[in-house]
Amino acid sequence: MLEKWLPLNVSLAPGGVQPALGPALRLRERQARYRSGHLGELIAGLFLMAKGYRILARRHKNRCGEIDLIAVRGHTVAFVEVKRRRSLEAATAAMTSHQAGRLGRASEVWLAKRARYHAFEQRFDAVFVTPGRWPVHVENGG
Repeated sequence: MLEKWLPLNVSLAPGGVQPALGPALRLRERQARYRSGHLGELIAGLFLMAKGYRILARRHKNRCGEIDLIAVRGHTVAFVEVKRRRSLEAATAAMTSHQAGRLGRASEVWLAKRARYHAFEQRFDAVFVTPGRWPVHVENGG
């Protein structure tokens, strides 16, 4: 009932009264998140390369989902989920079991098309990228 008395550019939100986002602002925020994601994946990729990994694919998409990075080192293929957040706690909290399942299904499709990597050990990793800190690489953390 209170909504009809609010100005058109204001909405009620659980955290209090906040301005409603117009379509142009939502688009700019979505584009900023997209660019931020690309930057996080670039940082994570460079970090893994410095650790001796070779990046096979970035943002690989198939019918089961998207894999942020696919990297290989020795006889191990790592399917990497990258999370770029303001804090390490927020980045770790952003990993969900649903995402882990999607990553697993997408990796099976990727491997099915690449017989060369069938004998390799497969691992699901996570790289957490936060401002002002080195990325955190968690092996088998995806």
